[in-house]
Amino acid sequence: MTPSPIYLDYQASTPIDPRVSELVTSVSVASFANPHAEDHAGGWSAASVVEQARSRIATAIGAADGEIVFTSGATEADNLGVLGAALGAPPYRRRILISAFEHKAVLECARACEPLGFTVDMIPILPTGLVDLDRLEDLMGEDVAVVSVMAVNNEIGTIQPIAEVVARAEPFGAFVHTDATQAPLAMDLDMLDWGVDAASFSSHKLYGPKGVGALYLSSTAPWRPRPLMFGGGQEGGLRPGTLPTPLCAGFGLAMTLLSKEERSTVESLRERLAHELIQRLPDLVITCEAAPRHPGCLHLRLPGRDAKDWVTRLQPTVQVAAGSACTSGVMHGSHVLMSLGWSADAAHEGLRLSLGRFTTVAEVRTAAGLIAAAARA
Repeated sequence: MTPSPIYLDYQASTPIDPRVSELVTSVSVASFANPHAEDHAGGWSAASVVEQARSRIATAIGAADGEIVFTSGATEADNLGVLGAALGAPPYRRRILISAFEHKAVLECARACEPLGFTVDMIPILPTGLVDLDRLEDLMGEDVAVVSVMAVNNEIGTIQPIAEVVARAEPFGAFVHTDATQAPLAMDLDMLDWGVDAASFSSHKLYGPKGVGALYLSSTAPWRPRPLMFGGGQEGGLRPGTLPTPLCAGFGLAMTLLSKEERSTVESLRERLAHELIQRLPDLVITCEAAPRHPGCLHLRLPGRDAKDWVTRLQPTVQVAAGSACTSGVMHGSHVLMSLGWSADAAHEGLRLSLGRFTTVAEVRTAAGLIAAAARA
């Protein structure tokens, strides 16, 4: 009998939690009516499910219900939070500041603004894996429309000081967005403490179903993003279209199942995996080890070992990532790693192992042996 693959790519996508899957299935059957149908009980019932999910998400991140806008995922939320916010800015604000190691969903949104008369400046990343706050402060001005810095990097897992980013930007009246896709599994969430105007989330990064996400949009934001799609005016006119009631319900439940205890358990597994690997591969280098990091993220490199080749040799037994899923198939070095000052050769050596809720001690032990053997092959 072939053993099941060991899944260590939780930052690309988490398995759906069985409790969430059960709810999605039951809601699909019981609440099939259009949640925007206002003339009958079926529509009212479906709308109630959606609003309960909205409330659950709001509570989990320290927001008000009315500050949650459902989207198809974090990419759409990033588009609203960066491109939409830039288009909604006063005409004298025509600069956008983003960190140099943003997800492609933010990078490409910012670049899409350039033909529309905006300029984009990159906020450098320190070798520690943290955004350079001093340089951000130097770049700020009254002409800045949007500042976007991700809360937790999707590749190396470093946790950014978002409240300090806001402190640098707020005096200039800029709209501050954060891609918080990786944050729910990494830290406590409180949008009031962070002080951001907008934050992007995705259900399938936290044991919920794919195809649904949310934009947190603060009621005190300096302006509202401009909608990028048009239709029936759903979601306060920002995101038209019929909401997927079962997916919203699953997303809401998934948010309520997150816990500090789980983060602690996953972090212990990560440290055990790191220890097991270093015992077998003494030359292994752990990326940004001193920085606060996502508890499930172990990013590393073995000098001289190309990560793509390493990953290929592990298939199908151990599922890991060279880079992030958003750049899969791209052969050039990771822009995230190069933003740390790594050479192009070193950037091809980066390997991301990410653990989560369903990772076991036995899997960690087995994976360490297989990963080490593949490195020596």
